[in-house]
Amino acid sequence: MNFADALKTLPEFAGEKLVLTDPAGAEVATIANAPGTAGSFRVYAYLAQQYGAIDAEAAAEGLAIFAEHTEDASTHPGKHPNIDRLIAILTTGSPLNARII
Repeated sequence: MNFADALKTLPEFAGEKLVLTDPAGAEVATIANAPGTAGSFRVYAYLAQQYGAIDAEAAAEGLAIFAEHTEDASTHPGKHPNIDRLIAILTTGSPLNARII
């Protein structure tokens, strides 16, 4: 399943942005619910809802949802920062908390 099709299977989430924090509570990133990042917003919101935090298990599912973009991110680090973040979580095991505001 490609990313566009996988995205259609996820629920909609309301909010302006999703704030990601490290285990100590420090903000590490935000993902706007806006054109260009709305798909990532939806994926991260879904993962946070399903898992409670973006941990290694959630990151693995997120990478599967991003489908063809995951391979592109792996070969072009920095091109897809929201996917790079999931790869880092999977690699390090250090989870992130997420909240929609």
